[in-house]
Amino acid sequence: MKVLVVGSGGREHAIIWKLKRDNPEILLYCAPGNSGMREMAVIVPISANDMHGLAAFAKREHIDLTIVGTEEPLVRGIVNYFEKENLRIFGPTKKAALLEGSKAYAKGFMEKHHIPTASCAVFHDYENASAYARDHGAPLVVKADGLAAGKGVLVCETFEQADNALRRLLLDQQFAEAGEKVVVEDKLEGPEVSVLAFCDGKTLALMASAKDYKRALDGDKGANTGGMGAVSPAPGYTPEIEKACMREIFMPTLEALKGEGIVYKGIIYFGLMLTSSGPKVIEYNCRLGDPEAQAVLPRLRTNLLDVILAVVNGELDKISLEWDGRASACVVLASDGYPGSYIKGRSISGLQQTPERLLVFHAGTAEETGADGASCTVTNGGRVLDLVCLGEDAESAARAVYEAVPAISFQGMMYRKDIGNGAEALGEC
Repeated sequence: MKVLVVGSGGREHAIIWKLKRDNPEILLYCAPGNSGMREMAVIVPISANDMHGLAAFAKREHIDLTIVGTEEPLVRGIVNYFEKENLRIFGPTKKAALLEGSKAYAKGFMEKHHIPTASCAVFHDYENASAYARDHGAPLVVKADGLAAGKGVLVCETFEQADNALRRLLLDQQFAEAGEKVVVEDKLEGPEVSVLAFCDGKTLALMASAKDYKRALDGDKGANTGGMGAVSPAPGYTPEIEKACMREIFMPTLEALKGEGIVYKGIIYFGLMLTSSGPKVIEYNCRLGDPEAQAVLPRLRTNLLDVILAVVNGELDKISLEWDGRASACVVLASDGYPGSYIKGRSISGLQQTPERLLVFHAGTAEETGADGASCTVTNGGRVLDLVCLGEDAESAARAVYEAVPAISFQGMMYRKDIGNGAEALGEC
């Protein structure tokens, strides 16, 4: 079987690793991929957003299935295009992906269908947004409406911080079109949990929970990032809480999608805050989380390809997901300066000396040839490598990762040192 995975980050590397481990005979391609995927997949130099080029490649190479890992092509409508071309693809349609593509749309969807979330207001202009923030009072969260690679959420403890955030988005256009509209919402308090689910339009199959560490620095300080690490399962996410989420959030979301005439096929991500008044939705995503996927997929015992094909064929009710009872931890090695500006092209050493139990997923790497003709792996992104271990609990899994970190180095390497720190991991992000 030939499978094409669309994307180039750690999440896509984890997908490829899981597919290959479950199905050694499979022929994998990745577009555009990265240097770490070369041992398991054929790298295809086509942009993830070039749906015409990807479809042409899929036809030419007789690809049996395309799996879209990253959000932007989904929001742009790659699934609709592939289906018109009679190509089998895994992921939600453009209308379904709007749950992630527009935070304003998602908030309206939740309010319409009485799905618990923070109260909010939506603005196109700075003056009205600033006046609302002043009158409403902090703390507030300011969000760019569109896709911003996980960096468009600004947590503001004071009005001055909120006003500055609004200036950056609406006046300075920090996120370009993604920030032309903003959502200003109440800041929720409590532990944050990521719950991902497979969905075939009729059935939800929940994955193991995870906690994403969004802030750049230890102690949940610094700027919001795409994610600096993750553990699975999420601490404090009990079976009782899951039942409440299923009753009040997960199934109501599926029923609401049906009511809107949306057949949601793919993965739906529920970003939750466990508040004192119950679980509430922070955000929806239309694909696997990153780095949650790197923590969750190594725990999945069920064949991932079987699950994906069941979703595509509308037969998810025939699949039962099985999970490794151990916990997992993922630590992201990032470039100094992330999530702001950073330097690319720094040589990475030690990748061949890591312990066998350590999984290394490449997130932002490339291959370069030196003057001596030898090739070497270099940094090519803000988040460079994702290191993952399994353990009896999140703390022991994280400890195993941190013991392996010194083997790897590159100039300007930075990472959080508090992933999996027991009760401290329950702090809001």
